Amino acid sequence: MCEKIEKVNSWLSAVFGDQPVPHFEVNTRTVDILYQLAQSSEARCSDTSLLIEDLKQKASEYQAEGAHLQEVLLQGVGLSYASLSKPASDYLSALVDTAMVLGVRDTSLGSFMPAVNNLTNELLEAEKSNRRLERELRALRKRLGATLVLRSTLQEDVNKSVKSQAVESAQAEERLLNMDFVTAKAKELANRRERAEAQLVSRNMDKSITHEAIVKLSEEVTALKQEIIPLKKKLEPYMDLSPNPSLAQVKIEEAKRELAAIDSQLEMNMDFK
Repeated sequence: MCEKIEKVNSWLSAVFGDQPVPHFEVNTRTVDILYQLAQSSEARCSDTSLLIEDLKQKASEYQAEGAHLQEVLLQGVGLSYASLSKPASDYLSALVDTAMVLGVRDTSLGSFMPAVNNLTNELLEAEKSNRRLERELRALRKRLGATLVLRSTLQEDVNKSVKSQAVESAQAEERLLNMDFVTAKAKELANRRERAEAQLVSRNMDKSITHEAIVKLSEEVTALKQEIIPLKKKLEPYMDLSPNPSLAQVKIEEAKRELAAIDSQLEMNMDFK
C-alpha cells in the first residue's frame, strides 16, 4: 500500500509540475485507481518516447539521404535545387508532396507503383462497399416505407377503436342509467302496489268490484247478448203470421218472460259493471 502511495504521489507531482496537487481522499479504492492510471500513463509515455525516437531516427536518415542525393546531383550532374527552373522545381515539389501523401520511403518508381496499386485496391473496395451500402439503404428505405404505411394503418385502426370504444362506453353508461331508472321505478311501483293493496285490505273492499271481476262480468254480458240474437231470429218468422189469439198470446207471454228474464240478468250484470 505504501509503495502504491509513493508511486501515485510521484506520478501526480510529475503530472502537475509546479502546480499544487489537488487534495483527494486517501483510501484503498482511490489509491488503486490512481495507481492504475499512473501505470497506464507511464506505459503510454514509454510508447510515445519510443515512437518519437523512431521518428527522429527516420528523420535523420531521410536528412542524410537527402544530403547525399543533393551531393550526388551537385557533383555528378552539376545540378542544385537553386539552379532548377520553375517548372522543374514545381514538378519536384509535386513529386515530393505525392510521395508524402502516398507515404512512400522515396520517390522511385518501385515505391510509387505499389502505393498506387494499394490506393487503387482501397478505392475499388470503397466503391464495392459503397454499392453494397446503397443496396442496403434502398432496402431499408423500402422497409421504412412499408413500416410507415403499416404504422399509419395501425394508427387509423387505433383511432377507430378508441372512437368505437368511447361510443360503446357512452351507450353502456346510458343503458346502465336507464336500467337504474327502470329498477328504481319498478321498486317504486311495487311499493305503491303494496301500499294500495294494504289500503284495500284495510277498507274491506268487495272483491266483486275488482278489475278482474268486472272483466269477467263484461265477458258474461257479451255472452248473454250473443244468446239473445238467435232468440230474436226465432221470433222473426212469427212476426208476419196472423196470430191465433190464444196460441199467440201464450207464445207472446213465453217470449216476454224469456226477454224479461234476459233483460233482468243483463241489467243485473250492468249494475255490477
